Amino acid sequence: MSQAPVSPVRIGRLSIGALGTLALALGTLQTVVDPALPLLQRQLGVSAGEGALVSNIVLVTGAVIAPVAGKLGDRYGGKRVLVRLMALVVAGGLLASLATCLPVLLLGQALQGFMVGALPLSFILVRAHLPAGESQLGIGVVMALFTGGAMAGTLVAGPIAEALSWHWMFALPTIVIVVATLAVARLMPHDPPGPSDHRIDWAGVLLLSGALLVFMTGLVRVTGDGLPPLAVGALAVLVAGLATGWVVVERRSAAPMVNLRMLAKPAIWSACLLTFVVTTSFGMVTFLLPQLFALPADGHGFGLDTTDIGLLLLPGAIAGAVSDSVGGLAGRRFGLRAVVIAGAVGTAVAMTALMALHSTPWQLVIAKMLAATAAGVATTALLTSAVDAIEIKDTGIATSLLVVTRVIGIALGVQAGGAILDAGADTQTGLPSEAAFVTGFAVAGLVAASSLLIVRLAKVRSTQVRSEQIRDTKLRNTRKGAQA
Repeated sequence: MSQAPVSPVRIGRLSIGALGTLALALGTLQTVVDPALPLLQRQLGVSAGEGALVSNIVLVTGAVIAPVAGKLGDRYGGKRVLVRLMALVVAGGLLASLATCLPVLLLGQALQGFMVGALPLSFILVRAHLPAGESQLGIGVVMALFTGGAMAGTLVAGPIAEALSWHWMFALPTIVIVVATLAVARLMPHDPPGPSDHRIDWAGVLLLSGALLVFMTGLVRVTGDGLPPLAVGALAVLVAGLATGWVVVERRSAAPMVNLRMLAKPAIWSACLLTFVVTTSFGMVTFLLPQLFALPADGHGFGLDTTDIGLLLLPGAIAGAVSDSVGGLAGRRFGLRAVVIAGAVGTAVAMTALMALHSTPWQLVIAKMLAATAAGVATTALLTSAVDAIEIKDTGIATSLLVVTRVIGIALGVQAGGAILDAGADTQTGLPSEAAFVTGFAVAGLVAASSLLIVRLAKVRSTQVRSEQIRDTKLRNTRKGAQA
């Protein structure tokens, strides 16, 4: 007697539960560092700039794996690649949970950065195993749980670190990831690999990650202990060489990690440039505020523990999640120019206010909410406007370019914030001075305000392009009329 076929929809729903649990745990693991970063700096005896590397290394790995994960899933099957990526994430979580020094923690964080590839791979699996009418719901569930996990990580980091130790902040989500991955491997049917005519751009991956790591590490050394001019020059040459090599490889590759030719389109280069500026400013804010919360209360800080810091960061996380979801609608309703200008002005005003008003926690909470809202709405509006301006077949290329730009911008902002605090540290206590925070807020505001100039220049460029297109269309019509 033949066995009755199992409903694919039921398999899909069970699989969505496993994928959702995995997304929840990954989101938690990604954000436990944010409120606990001052604690980690004290426990490991590292500076603010070195502490910034702890959160940045995840972003670097994510920036280079995001464009590659989808290609790997299409070629070898989403389930197969997802399970292997999660093995790397688990190894990273275990390393971080056992770390007793900064290098081991950085290695663990680097491996955890592979979690970024879980989202595109989950979307591949959802579309493969759910009917078309339910796949969008499944994708929404996975995204919502990942965002919810990110908020949960902000809240649970403190209680876990204080009740157990900071090592368990990494260990507990890692255990959940192991269980969820086993469930995905058991419940999810294998999706067949697809045909692929192009190789993965591993050279581009290595060059980009190398350039980012050398740049951020060099920035820590220059602003911390200091380096002789010759060493600084050598680092600059190395970063420039790696970045140039990456550009050359991307331009020549048949299947580049990031298609830089897409930057020739006005809608794309302006969106990337604005995204970079907006996220750099936001990255600085994201790093500076927890540092100020954690400084001793007998000075210009508040002496808060990890739990309190997490609670104060939560409103900003919620504001960012909400603004991400409405950014596209805001861009279509009010226009991209208005949304970006409003975000730039709001962030600049908030940072200017913080330069003078940072004596109570609620002032910092409101500033974080404003900055998160501005960054979320602006970057999502830029993403949707860029997608609307290109052909459907180029959607994946454009979105991957903008995702990489967003991650690099945040990483640069975080590292710049750490560098400013290191450069302005008190010579006696080694703690960041109040003037260093004021400088950081001023720089973040200036960076955000610079997007106003970019908006103006981008508009002029776009107008010129549209005029040239109209002129070319008229010429073609005239020639056709003459030939007729």
